[in-house]
Amino acid sequence: MGLSRVERVIPGTRWLRGYTGQFVVADLIAGITVGLTVLPQGLAYATLAGLEPQYGLYSAFVGGVVYALLGGCREVTIGPTALLSLMTSRHTGYGGASGPQLAILLCFLSGVVELLMAVLRLGALVDLISLPVTVGFTSATALIIGASQLKALLGIRGGSGSGFASTVRTVVEKLPEARIADSILGVVSIAVLLAMRKLKDIKTPPEATRGRKTLGFVCWLIATARNALVVLVTSFVAFYYDQRGERPFILTGTVKSGIPDFQLPPFSTVLPTGGGPNGTEPVPVGFVGMIEELGASIALVPIIAVLGNVAISKAFGGSGINPTRELVALSLSNICGSFFSSFPVTGSFSRSAVNHASGVKTPIGGIYTGALVLLALGVLTPYFQYIPKAALSAVIISAVIFMIEYEVIRPLWRCSKRELIPGAVTFVLSLIIGVELGLLAGVLTDLAFVVYRTARPLLTVSVADTALGTQYILIRPNHSLLYFPAVEWVRNVTSKAIKQHGNIPVVFDCRLVNEFDYTAATGLQMLQKELEKKKIPLIVYGSTNEVRKLLQETLKSSLIEVTNDDELEVLLQELSPADGAGKHELREVVTPLLSPDRAPPIAELEDS
Repeated sequence: MGLSRVERVIPGTRWLRGYTGQFVVADLIAGITVGLTVLPQGLAYATLAGLEPQYGLYSAFVGGVVYALLGGCREVTIGPTALLSLMTSRHTGYGGASGPQLAILLCFLSGVVELLMAVLRLGALVDLISLPVTVGFTSATALIIGASQLKALLGIRGGSGSGFASTVRTVVEKLPEARIADSILGVVSIAVLLAMRKLKDIKTPPEATRGRKTLGFVCWLIATARNALVVLVTSFVAFYYDQRGERPFILTGTVKSGIPDFQLPPFSTVLPTGGGPNGTEPVPVGFVGMIEELGASIALVPIIAVLGNVAISKAFGGSGINPTRELVALSLSNICGSFFSSFPVTGSFSRSAVNHASGVKTPIGGIYTGALVLLALGVLTPYFQYIPKAALSAVIISAVIFMIEYEVIRPLWRCSKRELIPGAVTFVLSLIIGVELGLLAGVLTDLAFVVYRTARPLLTVSVADTALGTQYILIRPNHSLLYFPAVEWVRNVTSKAIKQHGNIPVVFDCRLVNEFDYTAATGLQMLQKELEKKKIPLIVYGSTNEVRKLLQETLKSSLIEVTNDDELEVLLQELSPADGAGKHELREVVTPLLSPDRAPPIAELEDS
């Protein structure tokens, strides 16, 4: 049955086909379960982004609704994440209304860039970010996020450094100022969260009794809702002390209640400090100024968001996921979210895993999650002021600690030490100079290796003998591509081989070469002319149709080519000195192509 017009415009409506009551119950349970996870995470990630807590909830409900209408993977949940919150925090430190306005504009522009990537089919750009670079980036980010939460975890007041090293140094210097109650609450909360996380590993066998299955379900539910439970319990403790007139913990403070207004993203703002002759007067900033402030984040935030969302979609949806559709869904989630005061969002792997484990059937589960968030905004926000900041920091630290992927180092060290270099460059520079430049440096390092392999292809040089004993130098590229950066390398290798083995014929084995650019072909022509001056024939062996056509265009009548071992034997005999003449006669050999199912033999090789 084909798709209707509505289903083509709004792909998510196809989930309504056969949407039974059983699906409703399953999606409702999954949506509420994810909602219990995103409520404390949204509050925590907003503080990580340098915003008031309610902005985390503003960012948590629009994405689920949009993705339910446009997305293709039922497990994906769209919302705030630790990584994008950290990248947003780089632009929210001016204070006043400028922080939220810059974050909202970044959300809108990220959606626009993602939409352009979808229209131009540029989703493949994320393929330029290799696994080691991704691991180095996420691991460094996890350490930066964890360090940024140490002050709130220990109850240390005052400003902190802007980088990883300065933040750690500030925490160490102010350690004597740590509040005992906040420190105990934060450390205990982390320990409890990690212990409750292990409950999900308790497996219930299929043949277990009903009581055992019930116990297993309770353990899974506690592990899934652990963030909400810890925040709830610590808030009750803080509320208890507040009623007695005591404030042992630093609390979140007033959280604005109600659904955010629907309005255009801000295209101008006012920086409360940093202007005027003494640097303290407010400075109005227009759209261009906001763009300059956001800088590289306008491109980097969408790329990181796409990278994470595509990875989650592939992990849960397999090869049936349409990358362009996912890009469109993610872009509109950000664009629409910016009209409701959202900061940049993407797919969350942890919440998507919870969604999957909860038995979600369709993306409509995201709508139920959004409804729960809206309910919390309308009803529960007066009680959010009692949430201790140490508890929210514990939620963030216990989540990002598992982003440090140290387990990939051992297999890379054993199998491919070269790939450790871009990962290490990304990790170290992200910690020292910032995640944007660290990621860029890692990608450039990876590309440098790719360019180096193109410019210095692996060439096998051997001395071979034909059946009649005629010797020749066999040069075999071990890569399927031969482009212009490799021209000088091939010429130098050939010259060294001739100096080592003497003036004997050179056979260039092209059977593994599928692509040959014009500059490389011209370089081969120059090599052929150099060898011709030395009376050394250059023979091309087994080229493909495309390569032959290009070589015929550049070498023209000087092209000497064979397609199998027998032809090579005959040609070398013809080119060998005859009757003591001591000269090579160069003649063009026109031979038919071999059939594809026949693999041409090669002469017996002797190691040079």
